[in-house]
Amino acid sequence: MEPHQNTGDDRDPGLQPERTRLAWRRTTLAGTVATVLAVKAALHNGPSATGIATAALCCALWLGFLTVAHRRIRVLAAGGEPTTLTPRHAGTAALCTVALAACAVALVL
Repeated sequence: MEPHQNTGDDRDPGLQPERTRLAWRRTTLAGTVATVLAVKAALHNGPSATGIATAALCCALWLGFLTVAHRRIRVLAAGGEPTTLTPRHAGTAALCTVALAACAVALVL
């Protein structure tokens, strides 16, 4: 009896897009939690101009990421062969994530 070799013919093309869609959902949830905590930290000692500006920036970054993620989730949920993520959308998602992390660092310091 020979061991089973994966030739690629028995691959279910629906599994990878489903895993990727779920990963986008988890990342969106994590970004939501991070944004809520950042806003809470920014406004912890009462509203100030800096705190409100930081909270607004965090929310704007979260909305930017959410827009890209929602668009990608819809493409992956549509079924069939999903299109690739464009460099513009990938760059936007990465920029929003890094900038949100920088806001978190600024809030902690």
